[in-house]
Amino acid sequence: MDYGIRGRRAIVCAASEGLGRGCALALAREGVDLVINARRQALLDDTAAAIRAETGVCVVAVAADITTAEGRAAVLAACPSPDILVNNAGGPPIGDFRDWDEAAWMSAVNANMITPIMLMRAVVDGMIARRFGRIVNITSRSVKAPLAHLGLSNGARAGLTGFVAGLARQVARHNVIINNLLPGPFATDRQVSGMRKLAEKAGQSYDSFVKARMAEVPAGRLGTPEEFGKACAFLCSADAGYIVGQNLLIDGGAVNATL
Repeated sequence: MDYGIRGRRAIVCAASEGLGRGCALALAREGVDLVINARRQALLDDTAAAIRAETGVCVVAVAADITTAEGRAAVLAACPSPDILVNNAGGPPIGDFRDWDEAAWMSAVNANMITPIMLMRAVVDGMIARRFGRIVNITSRSVKAPLAHLGLSNGARAGLTGFVAGLARQVARHNVIINNLLPGPFATDRQVSGMRKLAEKAGQSYDSFVKARMAEVPAGRLGTPEEFGKACAFLCSADAGYIVGQNLLIDGGAVNATL
């Protein structure tokens, strides 16, 4: 299926590994040229080289901290007029809310709410002028089903979700489409690391802990970055123009809800 975005340009944040890399690769397979970002230069360069080798698209790697004004400026300098923006940043630490001081909250809100808003602010008017734009924010299933150990994420990402609900409906008439992807348990280094910490806290082995967690997922497995990326690519396609301000769960059915 041709998604109608060949030759478009995309910024994909936190794209050196995990879900961000899955999104970057899926877009590249659709012929989209990329500016990818992450903090670790070597890992980012390896990802860029692998995507170039497989797809032949132009991939520019910008190593910077996207949660800073300087990092965002560097990424936007490399791609000032993107057709597609995939907002992504590492989630805040897990734990108990009693352990998080004001600085922890400010960091979480900056990374997972303010940063994507600032990037949208920077690119949305250009998208409006060109009559095409696709923005996908990677948030979390905790937006729909809060998890106690993800309190920082619950709060910060819910704030972003509320903002997007309003903005998406303001710009949709210009063919600028904004949606959110809400991942559940995926086979990424970050999520595996988080599950190891939870297993240790619960006094369980990692294998038994994961087995119990998977029993709660109707699909019976962890998701893969590749299938997550394909969902992202569809939301960025020319055919997704009537999907506006939605929060798409990709969690193997883990959140048990009718709506």
